[in-house]
Amino acid sequence: MSLSSHGRVECATASETQAFGEELGRSLAFGDVVILDGPLGAGKTTLTQGIARGMQVKGRVTSPTFVIAREHRSLVDGPALVHVDAYRLLGEGTGNTADPLGELDALDLDTDLDNAVVVAEWGGGLVEQITERYLLVTLDRESALEDDPDSHARVITWRWSSS
Repeated sequence: MSLSSHGRVECATASETQAFGEELGRSLAFGDVVILDGPLGAGKTTLTQGIARGMQVKGRVTSPTFVIAREHRSLVDGPALVHVDAYRLLGEGTGNTADPLGELDALDLDTDLDNAVVVAEWGGGLVEQITERYLLVTLDRESALEDDPDSHARVITWRWSSS
């Protein structure tokens, strides 16, 4: 998949969300930063699981809520995946964004962020300060739930942005 500068896809199941994430992961490169935006339960971690498969990194991808950030090393000499819960990293929504690079550095990750892909759940307010170019991915489940309360579908939109 050659990811265009923006787009939209509807994924009917968690498996489809992971498959889209896998395609996305194959298109990411060293130094890329991805913001995942969407409400609780929208599928941010599910999408990240697919991104990890596409990037061919090791380790099981789970929500970074309790560890704040988790690093997954490449199995194929590609970039590492740094999966971040930006909400917790920046003080649980307190607006403490004075030094996001310092906050990431304080986590003592083994990887230089230029040698990784950073995927930040709840990343608004973080990545705009650590990079000039980032991929904003929005996951929307509300639209599908309005039509079918039992739906697991998500509408995923993306666009490359500059700070």
